[in-house]
Amino acid sequence: MRILLVEDDPGVREALELGLSLEGHEVRSAEGPKEAMELLPWAEAVVLDLLLPEGDGFSLLREIRARSEVPVLILSALEGVEWRVKGLREGADDYLVKPYSLQELLARLEALLRRARRRDEVLAYKDLRLYPRRMEAFRGERRLALSPKAFLLLKAFLEAPEEVLSKEALMLRVWGEAVEPATLEVHLSALRKALGEPSPIQTVRGHGYRLFLP
Repeated sequence: MRILLVEDDPGVREALELGLSLEGHEVRSAEGPKEAMELLPWAEAVVLDLLLPEGDGFSLLREIRARSEVPVLILSALEGVEWRVKGLREGADDYLVKPYSLQELLARLEALLRRARRRDEVLAYKDLRLYPRRMEAFRGERRLALSPKAFLLLKAFLEAPEEVLSKEALMLRVWGEAVEPATLEVHLSALRKALGEPSPIQTVRGHGYRLFLP
């Protein structure tokens, strides 16, 4: 399992990294929201501490939920019922109070991942597959390393394969507003590079772009 650990305490972070790694899981850590959002597309599950140096964990949780349905387990010293209720209502899938057992943490994460995989949808076209909840995309058996914006661009194309999408439509789907055309081009170029050859993204001059493979 690929676990994103969002924890600012070095001692706790290192202990968790070691414990989870020894159990065979791949772990990446983030100390704050910015780094966490950059790593989010990689993660299959998120372990989130609520007390962070840059903003609070609830704000980050809302940001994660706006972009992904990846399972999120809150791991916090805040033990009151009101905190657990708030965490679950803000979008967390589970809430575990410190101190905790590593084995219980693992069992809860595995249960969350099983449920997520059972309900996970897939967008597919030819040899392309994209899993919105897990924020994973594949070409054949190759997992694609995509930035959040490139992931959303590919999702937009896979939701309307072989249809021509205008630049304006892509901007609205990915950014929610109009952006500079050069910004769109930069992210399209990165997506094309990640997808490799033959490129499935065609330019339809004067109209926009479409996802097409013969």
